[in-house]
Amino acid sequence: MRLPHPLYGLYERRLAASLQPDQVPRHVGVILDGNRRWARGSGLSSATGHRKGADKITDLLQWSEDVGVEVVTLWLLSTDNLARDPEELGQLLQVIEDVVGELAAERRWRVQAVGALDMLPDCTAAALKAAQDATADVQGLHVNAAVGYGGRREIADAVRSFLRMHADAGSSLDELAEAFDVEHIAEHLYTKGQPDPDLVIRTSGEQRLGGFLLWQSTHSEFYFCEAYWPDFRRVDFLRAVRAYSQRERRLGR
Repeated sequence: MRLPHPLYGLYERRLAASLQPDQVPRHVGVILDGNRRWARGSGLSSATGHRKGADKITDLLQWSEDVGVEVVTLWLLSTDNLARDPEELGQLLQVIEDVVGELAAERRWRVQAVGALDMLPDCTAAALKAAQDATADVQGLHVNAAVGYGGRREIADAVRSFLRMHADAGSSLDELAEAFDVEHIAEHLYTKGQPDPDLVIRTSGEQRLGGFLLWQSTHSEFYFCEAYWPDFRRVDFLRAVRAYSQRERRLGR
């Protein structure tokens, strides 16, 4: 429910002021869901919904910077999405190419491509790599653009990477089986070297992960928001961070 102005602004400011720096998540993962349903509800095309959702991304990154988040992972396209109607998929891929290019051009955030780029059209993979290369030296917020991403595929890719590395070193299958540990998978994930997500937000009212950061989210806190992604507001983000700050995190202990 939207609060009327000026109460809305007052409430938002109080929410922001209530957050303590040591209670803010370092890494936030966001499942940007609901673009198509938002568009249908407004009598608009799916492409318009995807563009509207893309326009919200800069706002999210600014809100994240404001509260001290260090890493944001945006799930822009899943491996399952690659089976969509070719016309809609082509429009969505164009939106993704545009938005990652715009983020890179800002030179405010370090963009990293996260996903199976070999499953994407060459032009999309090239746009993601270009954005990553162009921002490699940026020291700001780290932004993972998860495109062609699936949690099961990521784990399979991590295992393949581990096996190839040790095969190249001449290790036998028995030696690999004896030495293999869960940490070896973590070292070969797309997000290797990054903190695992503390908070995962999904918009549109759906309450499932769908394979998002499947390995990394073992100890994450989850926040499900009813708003479709294009309608996601700063107050919704602040509520998610506040909910995270109020939870007792046991990390499986």
